[in-house]
Amino acid sequence: MRCMEHLEERIIELEIRSTHQERLIEELNEVVTSSWRRIDQLERELRLLKDVLKDVGPDLVASPDE
Repeated sequence: MRCMEHLEERIIELEIRSTHQERLIEELNEVVTSSWRRIDQLERELRLLKDVLKDVGPDLVASPDE
């Protein structure tokens, strides 16, 4: 009987660990997804800023005569 109790305890412990790992994986996935969204947003903003600087850049450079 003791062997069955031990096996049952081990199964319960494995189920608890599995549930905990699943929750951690879900949380990590949310963090990674959120980070990629933020990176995408920042890349778009950076492209826009580069475009703006290309447009106004020549006007900002002082001529050697000034």
